[in-house]
Amino acid sequence: MAGNREFFNRRLHSLLGVIPVGIFLIQHLIVNHFAVYGASSFNQAAHFMEGLPFRYALELLIIFIPLLYHAIYGLYIAFQGKSNTRRYGYFRNWMFLLQRITGVFLLIFIAWHVWETRIQAALGVEVNYDMMADILSSPFMLVFYIAGVVAATFHFSNGLWSFLVSWGITITPRSQKIATYATIGVFVILTFIGVRAIFAFINPELANI
Repeated sequence: MAGNREFFNRRLHSLLGVIPVGIFLIQHLIVNHFAVYGASSFNQAAHFMEGLPFRYALELLIIFIPLLYHAIYGLYIAFQGKSNTRRYGYFRNWMFLLQRITGVFLLIFIAWHVWETRIQAALGVEVNYDMMADILSSPFMLVFYIAGVVAATFHFSNGLWSFLVSWGITITPRSQKIATYATIGVFVILTFIGVRAIFAFINPELANI
């Protein structure tokens, strides 16, 4: 019985990491990327998202509850699992270790990001281009946010590979190898989008390099 419950929890954890949390990550990065086209473009995209009907219900049911479950159970997996990197050094063992590390770091980063943006918005502060530019004007916060974006895109991309395996989509070694290359491509593309947006907030010219 306990084994069935753990199997269900792990499957649900994997699913929520892709749908809806992973989809929200992609959408969030795309909205941020509007900063590349100027302050007005970003503000328009951000205000559009803020003006969605049933916004608070959608945030609660589609973002915060799934994310909270994924984070809490992910911590359980991170501290229960054992890595064999020193003994074996296999690529996937290293990916599993990095998945655990980025998961713990993301819990800190997301909590801080929500405080700086979502909570401040609830307190009456407008979330716009100038707000993000001010946050990222600090060298520490700039590095922190870049690390957060890279951690998020890696965690999602590597988690997508695990999702394909655990849900029986990629069973054979060949299909898993193809999935490895595909998810690396996802990581590179999403990281480029996310980091480019960050540079657009501090210097639009850097985003166009």
